[in-house]
Amino acid sequence: MPGLEPPTTPGLRRLGLSSAIALVVANMIGTGVFTTSGLVLKDLGRPGWVLLAWLAAGVIAMCGALSYGALARLLPESGGEYYFLRETVHPLAGFLVGWISLLAGFTAPIAVAALGLQAYLAPVLGEKVREEWIGTAAICLAALMHGFRLRHGVWAQNGAVALKLLLISGFIAYGAFRLPGRGIPGPTDAPAFEIDAFAVSMVLIYFSYSGWNAAVYVAGEVRDPQRNLHRSLWMATSLVTILYLALNAVFLYAAPAQQLSGEVEIGAIAAEALGGTALRGAVNLLVALALFTSISAMVMAGPRVYARMAEDGLFPRPFSSRHDVPTPAIALQAGLAILVVWFSELKQLLGYVGFTLGLSAAATVCGLIFLRRRLGPERAPVPGYPWIPGLFVLGTLWAASFMVIRKPFEAGIGLLTVAAGVPFYWIFKWRTRITSSEP
Repeated sequence: MPGLEPPTTPGLRRLGLSSAIALVVANMIGTGVFTTSGLVLKDLGRPGWVLLAWLAAGVIAMCGALSYGALARLLPESGGEYYFLRETVHPLAGFLVGWISLLAGFTAPIAVAALGLQAYLAPVLGEKVREEWIGTAAICLAALMHGFRLRHGVWAQNGAVALKLLLISGFIAYGAFRLPGRGIPGPTDAPAFEIDAFAVSMVLIYFSYSGWNAAVYVAGEVRDPQRNLHRSLWMATSLVTILYLALNAVFLYAAPAQQLSGEVEIGAIAAEALGGTALRGAVNLLVALALFTSISAMVMAGPRVYARMAEDGLFPRPFSSRHDVPTPAIALQAGLAILVVWFSELKQLLGYVGFTLGLSAAATVCGLIFLRRRLGPERAPVPGYPWIPGLFVLGTLWAASFMVIRKPFEAGIGLLTVAAGVPFYWIFKWRTRITSSEP
């Protein structure tokens, strides 16, 4: 029965609880929190509704983190959703979410972070450097950090995350000191509250929370996984949710709503309103650090999925792990993300990623429900069952349904991504069968 055997990779478990938390935090705090609220404000019109959407998405993410934590205690191996669904539902289901991880789970989010990095650093560097080269350089640097030795990349990652949290906390404290007495800006000329606009806003915001599951991708490298994996998920998600609400409160009330509505660089605009051009420049550098650590964390985590698929014969064999890091898979991940940086736009990617990852996570939590029914509550305990996993699945699908109505292009591309994986699954199965039958 899956998940009841001891971990199979004890020699590779070198990540402690703090490193797992840092990985989750680095994945979560990236492009979304510094770019999304201006776009959402244009649709919702009122800062209060925007904050409510961030809170609602945070609650959904916490339900997901608790559900994934229960799965990670039962199945403490690397591979993320691919491994979970392979064990709980069917290898095809696992392959499809692994396919999603390759395109929407990591390639597109890395590109989104790189595009955000370009938007914030381009004014600092001037017109001498073409914007796409900024994102390309960041992705290549992250690949070099994690492509050869696990330990060195983890040390750099943990230090950068600690610095990022310190600087964000400092900005929030400064904003809390400056905001009183400034007055609350009035709403834009927006219609009354619309449930479908709120749901689509949650999908866009969900991208900012999407890294809450990051630790499960390196589960096979975490020490004492039955104890540390689920703790890293809910502790990091709680911390980031609090930071998101505080940071967006500063952003949304630092300047008039009309000035922020529809703007991608909402963090920089808010900083300039609070402290002038000097603070805007400092926040640009803070955002650059946050986005780079997000790129770094995803470059570290994502290739573990493809390496696991390669080991199972569902991805080309050369991309399996070698030594302590999956170097070929990391090179593939970096190359695909760079292609997206040069040929895509930020706003379209946000909706596509949020929608597709939501479906993938909902399917994974459904796998947890199937596993609990199979094993029973004593052997598969799930916190708050059935309410917590049920709320996550229903909340995610509810928001996704409105995305199909309001943003059919992004939703359609997401569904096509899933469908495109089916023929590749059978191709890899056929090749594996042929290879195994050869003398």
